[in-house]
Amino acid sequence: MSVKRRSLALLMAAAITVPLGLSAVPAEAHSQKRVVGYYTNWSGYDRNFLVSDLVKNGSAAKLTEVNYAFGFLDAQGNCVSSDPWADYQRPFTAEQSVNGKADEPGQALAGNLNQLKQLKKKYPKLRISISLGGWTGSKYFSDAALTPASRAAHVKSCLDMWLKGNLPGAPAGAAKGVFDGIDLDWEWPASEGNPGNVIRPEDKQNFTALVHEYRKQLDKLSWPFSGRYNLTAFLPAAPAQITAGFEVKKLFKDLTFGTTQGYDYHGSWDPLTNQQSAIDGPAGDPSGPEFSSQVTVDAYLAQGAPRNKIVMGVPFYSRGWTGVTDQNDGLFQPATGPAPATYEAGYEDYRLLKPKLSDFTVHRDTKAGFAWLFDGTTFWTWDDPVEMKRKAQYISKRDLGGAMIWSLDGDTANGELISALHRNLR
Repeated sequence: MSVKRRSLALLMAAAITVPLGLSAVPAEAHSQKRVVGYYTNWSGYDRNFLVSDLVKNGSAAKLTEVNYAFGFLDAQGNCVSSDPWADYQRPFTAEQSVNGKADEPGQALAGNLNQLKQLKKKYPKLRISISLGGWTGSKYFSDAALTPASRAAHVKSCLDMWLKGNLPGAPAGAAKGVFDGIDLDWEWPASEGNPGNVIRPEDKQNFTALVHEYRKQLDKLSWPFSGRYNLTAFLPAAPAQITAGFEVKKLFKDLTFGTTQGYDYHGSWDPLTNQQSAIDGPAGDPSGPEFSSQVTVDAYLAQGAPRNKIVMGVPFYSRGWTGVTDQNDGLFQPATGPAPATYEAGYEDYRLLKPKLSDFTVHRDTKAGFAWLFDGTTFWTWDDPVEMKRKAQYISKRDLGGAMIWSLDGDTANGELISALHRNLR
C-alpha cells in the first residue's frame, strides 16, 4: 500500500526565507479550532479499522470534520470511485455498523458511505467531505483544470456523484446527504508528485480557476443557503511547491479552509535519519533546506493565507530507518534502508509501534518540537501524546484554524493521540 501523502519533490525543493517568530494571542481572540481527520477507504481492509471504530475510540466526538479519502478522476476528468466495494457496496454486520444494525440485501446504499451517513446521524455537528486525488489519484487533475469547459464539466461530474449521490449502479440519489463538501488533494499543481502525473506550468493559475468553479457550483447547489458546502484543499509543505503551484491569497478567498502538510518532511527515501514532523528546524540538521511546520505555516501566511483558515497537519504514524549508525542517539545518521513494518517498509501506525516501545529509548528535541525512538540499530520518528500536546499548543499560540490528522486509523483503541490533540487546542 502506497502512502498517499508523500511528496518526492520535497527532496529537491528549495526553502524560502520567512519570518519565524511565535507570538501568543490573547485568549479572547481565539475561536473554536477545527479537528479534521482523514478516514481512508482502505482502512477497513488489513487494518480492520471501520467507521464504527471512530465511535468506539472516541474520535468521532472530538472531530469537527472527516475527510473521506479518496475519490479519483478518470482520463476525461470525471469523478469516479477508487474502490466501489469499500465505498458503497460492502455490507456491514450489526457488530460492525455505527447504528448496531446489519445491512440488508438490496438496500440502496451500503459500504463506508452508509456508515458515514449513520455517523452523521449520531453526531449531527460533524461535517464530512469527499477528498479527491491523493498521491495515487492526481494524474488527471491538470487535464480537468485546463479550460473553462473542462473545469465546469469536472466539477459538475463530482457534485453529481458525491453530493447529489448518483453512484454508478445504485438508485438515483442513493448517497445524497452523506457529504457536506469537497476536499481537493491535487498532489501537486505544476510540480511532480506521483510519477506519471500530468503536469503543466499553467497548473498554478488553472488550480485557482478550478477552485473558483467549485465554489461557484457549490454555492449554486446550496442556494439559498450560502456557504452550506465546505470547500477545502490539501496543501504542500515545501515552499518551492507552494510558489510553483498555488496563488495562495486568491485560493483562500474561495476555500473554507486549507490543510497544510505537516509530515513526511523526511523519510526512508533520505539516506540519513531525520525528523518527519518537527515544529521548527532542529539544530545541526545536515539535510539542506529546512522543512518544518513553522516554515510551512509562515510561507502560507507570507503569501496571504488568513491565519484562521490554516489547519496544520499532524501524523498518527511514524517514519523509520534500519541499519542506522549508533551515534548521536541515531539522529542524522546513515542507514541501510527502511525499517521493517506491518503494511509498508519505513511506515508504521502509532498504535502498532507503541507496544514495541520497551525495545527503544525515547529521545525528544523540546526546542525544535519532535521526538524519535532508537534501539541502536532502528530509528523511528515518534509522534505520541506528548508531541500531540506540543503541536496543539503551537497551533493555539499561533491562532491557526486547527489541526488535521493523517490518518485516523493510526490511533489506539482508546484514542490517545486525538485526545491529547483535542484537549490542548484552545
